[in-house]
Amino acid sequence: MKPNFKRLASASLGLLLAMSAQLSLANEDEKAEALFETVFNEGLDRSPVFQTYLGMKTNYDQWDDLSPAFEQEGFALTKQQLARLQAIDSSKLSTDNALSYRLLEEQLKQDIAFEQWRLHNYPVNQMFGTHSMVPSFLINQHRVDSVSDAEAYIGRLNGVPKMMKQLIANLDERAKAGIIAPKFVFPYVISDSENIIKGAPFDKSEDSPLMADFRKKVNALEIDQKEKATLLSNGEKALKQSLKPAYTELVSYLKKLEKKADTRDGAWKFPKGEAFYNASLAKTTTTDLSAEQIHAIGLKEVARIHDEMRAIMKQVKFEGSLQEFFVFMRDDDQFYYPTTDAGKQRYLNEATALIDNMKGRLDELFITKPKADLEVKAVEAFREKSAGKAFYQRPAPNGARPGIYYANLYDMKSMPTYQMEALAYHEGIPGHHMQLAIATELENVPKFRKFGHYTAYSEGWGLYTEYLPKEMGLYADPYSDFGRLAMELWRACRLVVDTGIHNKKWTREQAIDYLVTNTPNAKADSVKAIERYIVMPSQATAYKIGMIKILELREKAKVEMGDKFDIRQYHDLVLTSGPVPLNVLEERVNQWIAQSKS
Repeated sequence: MKPNFKRLASASLGLLLAMSAQLSLANEDEKAEALFETVFNEGLDRSPVFQTYLGMKTNYDQWDDLSPAFEQEGFALTKQQLARLQAIDSSKLSTDNALSYRLLEEQLKQDIAFEQWRLHNYPVNQMFGTHSMVPSFLINQHRVDSVSDAEAYIGRLNGVPKMMKQLIANLDERAKAGIIAPKFVFPYVISDSENIIKGAPFDKSEDSPLMADFRKKVNALEIDQKEKATLLSNGEKALKQSLKPAYTELVSYLKKLEKKADTRDGAWKFPKGEAFYNASLAKTTTTDLSAEQIHAIGLKEVARIHDEMRAIMKQVKFEGSLQEFFVFMRDDDQFYYPTTDAGKQRYLNEATALIDNMKGRLDELFITKPKADLEVKAVEAFREKSAGKAFYQRPAPNGARPGIYYANLYDMKSMPTYQMEALAYHEGIPGHHMQLAIATELENVPKFRKFGHYTAYSEGWGLYTEYLPKEMGLYADPYSDFGRLAMELWRACRLVVDTGIHNKKWTREQAIDYLVTNTPNAKADSVKAIERYIVMPSQATAYKIGMIKILELREKAKVEMGDKFDIRQYHDLVLTSGPVPLNVLEERVNQWIAQSKS
């Protein structure tokens, strides 16, 4: 038979076109993956602090540049990164890379859009800021494994004056734009700043937190005593001659700025404050919910949780109203450990035991589990007075540092034992440690996604994992179950008070009264919480909005998939792509449901 040259030519052409298309696809994927890595590294190169958080020792003696000029360079870089990204043909990307492309494009566009709000924040406040970052970072992040590491620690101490001058300039720029933290913030930040320069070598009392930390780290080095003495002497000199004058100057400036502060608390007071708050809500919740809608959801959830609490009242045979039950839970000594070293240690031991028990049951709920370990620690004394109730710090990617659940034991009356269980699950396992350690350890996922952050996703997961153990038969003690509800109630109230403060112009006192009336928490808790929401507009709305969406998607999958639904697979779907916006999570769950039916 004679060969059909036309058919062969046609087939060859088809094969070449197919190979060319595959090559183009591969080329676009390769270009995208390279750019994802480049964009992450470009950001990393600009932040010595983030480098240290990741366990790296590059630029180990440096701080981040806080100057407006450096910020503007970063803004210009973001625009360049977006242009480079959009030069890639996203239609030719693999499914995974198409998702990464979409997330990076949205992130860059959002960063550019938010440049107009760059002054709409408080660089120094009672929750966070450069003043408190310096000691907590050096103590918790700056490892000293060698003489050069110790010298880098000293270098960072000597770099504090430059950074504080930049901070003061940034505060001054905001003040000129009419953006000054509310008056209540200043006593906290002034006190915290002054505490950092108390103790040796600043006076003749016990070592200050930084001196104690530096001494401990240097003494642990296997070097001769003369070399240790030289390092310690240089450390003392840097503390006295660099760090102390820098903090003294900051405190002096803050005291002057305090005189210009007022008692207007909401973001509505900012230039274009309403538009800023609406943009912040959209960014925080990754939804298009309005302030009014979020407020209404909060009121509805508060009413539902109150009804569930009344059922527990009946279970424990409490006679009286819900508010009277709140007073009982708030004031009865049986629910609190003493504010003593023994009481605090007992709390830490029992929280650790709860987490260890959950570790042994993870196979019931999860396929993927974190490799990194988790430690439970008390918040350090120098920042415990103003720090939050509890928080989590993710592990170092290189395994040099475990995940840490910090419990604030400054006032044990703010840490009732009936909330201990839910708090341990939220901050530890199966909460933030599962989520953030797994994200850190993901392979074949771009770094910008592994270390990205969507508040509604992360805090929604944390709140969801307070509820999850209930389905496992935990919270056997009805008071602990009340504690779980109390913490969910707290997050539902946040929807009401955050929108109340920043959209409805509620006063600080009005918002505090709402929490005191509607929750069992101590008034001190309510004061600290409202002050937090004031300085972090919209952030508090993320928890309940995120939890509602994660539960809603889970229930949808259970109904539509029937016997094919596996909660372990659902959790894997939520956790093994890194943080994503809620709308993207919903799309992924819908795809999973559709695939189960095909």
